[in-house]
Amino acid sequence: MQRINRAEYIDFLIRSKDRQIIKVVSGIRRCGKSTLFELYRDWLLASGVQEAQIISINLEDVDFEHLGNYRQLYDYIKPQLLPDAMNYIFLDEIQHVQHFEKAVDSLFIKANVDLYITGSNAYFMSSELATLLTGRYIELKMLPLSFAEYCDGLAMYERDKSMTKMERYNAYLRESSFPYALQLHGRSKDISEYLFGLYNSILLKDIVARLKISDVMMLESVVHFVFDNIGNILSPSKIANTMTSAGRKIDQKTVERYLSGLADSLLVYQAKRYNIKGKQHLATLGKYYMADLGLRKLILGSRASDQGHMLENIVYLELLRRGNAVYIGHLPDGEVDFVAQDEHGSSYYQVAATVLDGNTLQRELASLEKINDHFPKTLLTFDEIGAGTTHNGIRQVNVLDWLLQR
Repeated sequence: MQRINRAEYIDFLIRSKDRQIIKVVSGIRRCGKSTLFELYRDWLLASGVQEAQIISINLEDVDFEHLGNYRQLYDYIKPQLLPDAMNYIFLDEIQHVQHFEKAVDSLFIKANVDLYITGSNAYFMSSELATLLTGRYIELKMLPLSFAEYCDGLAMYERDKSMTKMERYNAYLRESSFPYALQLHGRSKDISEYLFGLYNSILLKDIVARLKISDVMMLESVVHFVFDNIGNILSPSKIANTMTSAGRKIDQKTVERYLSGLADSLLVYQAKRYNIKGKQHLATLGKYYMADLGLRKLILGSRASDQGHMLENIVYLELLRRGNAVYIGHLPDGEVDFVAQDEHGSSYYQVAATVLDGNTLQRELASLEKINDHFPKTLLTFDEIGAGTTHNGIRQVNVLDWLLQR
């Protein structure tokens, strides 16, 4: 089976090899965590590591169903450890093991163990593991395929020869960024069935079961509302009031609980606001973006065609992939789509499908022009005309070229 080389993620694992620290890979179901481990194990073997040094357990595999608590897991692994060599241990979907943090801690303290674990929700990183192992782990937050990786996949399957960049982008939105969906390219019925099964697994296993939700239909109503409002400022009270007015009575606390479950499942991400002038993070309001827009199209159908907000969603995820903390920029009399912060400082992004109309161009530039610092400012659009232009220090860039940058 052909596999897309997720180079940045692989490089993270290679740089961390043999360091006395736990490597945690988190990400939504089916984003490629298990395949990443396969690729990394292949690299280890090619680098001289022996098969006997590698112990790999996928806790979603029925073959390992008997390892459901920390003691059973530890007792299964311990006899396999080689005393005179480094042991590379891979524990996939570790959240299925009760009190897994106890087994993880016991393995971690051994000098000849290099430990790698994955989980499909953010909750397990905010539970006992994070508390117990503070300062003893590093986390790789994995996302489904980027647009550049998706294009690599199309080329690998020789499906991109007659496709323009925009046609590839539209397929990326329509057919999903999950790696397996790429194998189903062009087979819309198969893709829909795959995404529907994945959506149900996330909803029922990662949200309903963990939060013990009895009213699944109400949860789905909240999910639909959030999906339909990506890129809009939302609050739990606004969602509750709007749904109640539409005949679906729900209180604010329940909405907060459901939103927390959606975020923990890594199905959606909340982008909080940042006061650019005051240089402070704001606790109230924010926007929600999806881990994959193919799921949005599956659930909303024809309502999922808001090109501007979908482009915002793609840019938000790409900024996360590039190692940024990403916020909505708040100004006293305006908003900047994204403030991206890393160790080098801030950068500002405005996103629009097109600015060929002069009034639209001035409107999109206006918020960026109000920022007085000297950090980079970029306007991202689909337009070929105007790409490469600088407006008072603001770069205008073709967004598809930007997404394809390495």
